[in-house]
Amino acid sequence: MSQSGPEFSTAEFLGAISDTVRPSGARPIVVTAAELETLPAGQVHNPTTLSIAGRLPTATFEIFRQTIPPGLSSDMQRHHHETVHFVISGEGHSEVEDETAFWSAGDFVYTPPWTWHRHYNDSDQDPVEFLTIENSRLLNLLGVGRRQSAGLATLEEARDRFREDARPDHPQAHGPTAEENAP
Repeated sequence: MSQSGPEFSTAEFLGAISDTVRPSGARPIVVTAAELETLPAGQVHNPTTLSIAGRLPTATFEIFRQTIPPGLSSDMQRHHHETVHFVISGEGHSEVEDETAFWSAGDFVYTPPWTWHRHYNDSDQDPVEFLTIENSRLLNLLGVGRRQSAGLATLEEARDRFREDARPDHPQAHGPTAEENAP
């Protein structure tokens, strides 16, 4: 049977699909909190702590536990992947381009691809804890993953710093830059 092209037959293709789906052998099924791997501070570029569940056998997405200390924020960044933060504890707000959204424990925060964003802990006493899920592995597997960080800059400072890079005809508009870094 041909997998594609003029010899491809939809009927043959569908007829060859088995009714039996074997369980995956991917392991481990559980990564405990003690097994999370904290990323080195030099890779994070902000005062947050990012711990990755890197031993999970996920092929298309990453999972992190992110902590933002009281009164601080993440860096101003943008990336090609989508991200969802589940707020485990705490409250704060996010700047996503020109929009500000407030959130608290139990909320989900969505960051669209290639938008400048930054997350703030609004408490001066309690940390914010996020469960962060992003499809960065999939985009990296496809060779189209990209991330830029402007550090603890404002939105306007980030836009100014990367203004040339935003032009579609700029040679770095779709490839890696020196500004790429970890989440």
